[in-house]
This record gives sequence, structure tokens and C-alpha cells, in this order.
Amino acid sequence: MEGLGAYGGGKAGGSFDPIGFIRRPQVILRAVCWLFSIIIFGCISSQGWIKNPTTKKEECLYNNDSNACNYGVGISVIAFLASMGFLAGEYLFEQMSSVKTRKHYVLGDLGFSGFWSFLFFVGFWYLTRQWGKSETPPNGYGVNNVQAAIAFSFFSIFTWAGCAWFAYQRFRQGADAAFATNFEADSTLPTSYPSYPGGPDMMDQQYQQPPFSAGINQRGSGEFQAPAY
Repeated sequence: MEGLGAYGGGKAGGSFDPIGFIRRPQVILRAVCWLFSIIIFGCISSQGWIKNPTTKKEECLYNNDSNACNYGVGISVIAFLASMGFLAGEYLFEQMSSVKTRKHYVLGDLGFSGFWSFLFFVGFWYLTRQWGKSETPPNGYGVNNVQAAIAFSFFSIFTWAGCAWFAYQRFRQGADAAFATNFEADSTLPTSYPSYPGGPDMMDQQYQQPPFSAGINQRGSGEFQAPAY
């Protein structure tokens, strides 16, 4: 990807592209997590409780287990807030110029998303088990809501696991992309260069004539003159 920076994000200081931001897989999956969390705590909060005509108290439709309703609402509300926080983090991720700051964000995303995927797995198992022991409410009150909460708890396992997977891919990529060289060899460039003037190629050339000729007072080859005293 052109302009790729540390931990899979764009290089700091670049222009913000809203269309590219919306199309980013991490952003899409995080928005889905945000939507699922709204559905879960909305279903349980609206019709997950019913008033007992005898005791006049609110009872949870999941086998009268208030902990089941509170657990489902609790993890979904925190997931709702966390999804909004991570969406804001995705927006600010491009502006993080420090590699260490990006690393801390990616590790936080990885740890939280993986842990919340596990909590939704526990919630799905817990709500399903308690609903299986429950009696059908009068006139089927809240049945669709409690079943929808179970279904979207199951879906949330995979959406949060997907967020953790993307964070892991970012962590594996690390800061290498920011410093990797993307240069490719240009086939149009010559593979060899001519030697400089006076180089070894020029030394091999032979002169057609000797550079100096013998003068009158110079000795010719093979002649000896005695020195004059």
C-alpha cells in the first residue's frame, strides 16, 4: 500500500480520506460490534424483565436469574462504549507520529478485543443455558427480545474475534513497513559504465609513435659516450 506507515497505518501528517476511512475493514467491523452491542442491551433492557404479579418485583426472563440479565447488559454496554472509543482511535491512528504510541494502541486493541470475544462466548453460553430452563412468559412476552439477545451475543463472538485478528496482523507488521525499501531495479539503466579517462581500458591502448624522440645531445639506443672531464 502506498504511503504505508508503522503498524499498518498511514504516515503521520497525511491528508485524511473519509471514504478510505469508512472502507477500512477495522472500521467496518468495529461499527458492526457497536451495532450488535446496542441490540443486545436494548433487547434485555426493554423486555428482558417482567413483573411478578405475586411479589410485584421485576424478574429476569432468563430463569429468574437477575445475574444473567445484568451480565448481558453489562458486557454489551461496555462493548458499546469501547467500540466508540476504538472508532475514535482508528481516526486518530493516522495522526500518531510516535511508533511506540501506535504499538500501545495496537496491543490494547488486541488484548481488549480478544478478551471481549471470550466474554461474549461466556454470555452466549450463560444466556442460552438459563433460557433453556425458563418457563414461557405469559402471552409470550419478551420471547423475541431474549432470543435476539442470545443470537447477537453469538454473532459478537466472531466480530470481536475479527477485531482481535486485525489487531494481531497490525502487531505482526510492526514498524517494518515504515522503514522498508520499495525500490525496484530499473531495467532501462545500463548494467555497466564506461571507464573514466585514463582508466585501465586506456592503459591498454598502444601509441602509434613514441611520445618523445631522441634529440641531438641525447643518446640513441645502443650508443655509449664517455663522460667529458
